[in-house]
Amino acid sequence: MNVVKGFATTLKHLMDDAVTVQYPEEVQQFQDRYKGRHHLRRYENGLEKCIGCSLCAAACPADAIWVEAAENTDEERYSPGERYAKTYEINMLRCIFCGYCEDACPTEAIQLGHEHQMSFTDRRDAIYVKDMLIDPPQEGAPATPQQVEPGAFDRSIPDMEDPS
Repeated sequence: MNVVKGFATTLKHLMDDAVTVQYPEEVQQFQDRYKGRHHLRRYENGLEKCIGCSLCAAACPADAIWVEAAENTDEERYSPGERYAKTYEINMLRCIFCGYCEDACPTEAIQLGHEHQMSFTDRRDAIYVKDMLIDPPQEGAPATPQQVEPGAFDRSIPDMEDPS
């Protein structure tokens, strides 16, 4: 009796349409919420959004992100803040694509895109460095580092005295 039920199930599904996608000739469309390869974003003026705070590395449950910060100067400005990410690395073999780094970033510098075609022939190829992650500047915007006027990005603290 069980054999007959098994054959009946097989025959029932034999005429169904195939769900296999013939990759790479046919690429499956992913949902908008899909989290793929990481990107480091820039402002319209070409400066990097990453300020080297390492909150993304602290939020990463897989310990896949490593950030080394350095100080900005007026001669070499990378970001609008006091610091920038001198070194930014993501080990894609450790990353679980959870998006916690994206949620933790105060400047929305790190974002997970929709790219899914990542293959590695060597473990070293799986470590994405800053040059691989950072978006190119928009057309007409200068790349980093930029030279700015002294004091252009200083933040003055307003007087806390009561005017009355």
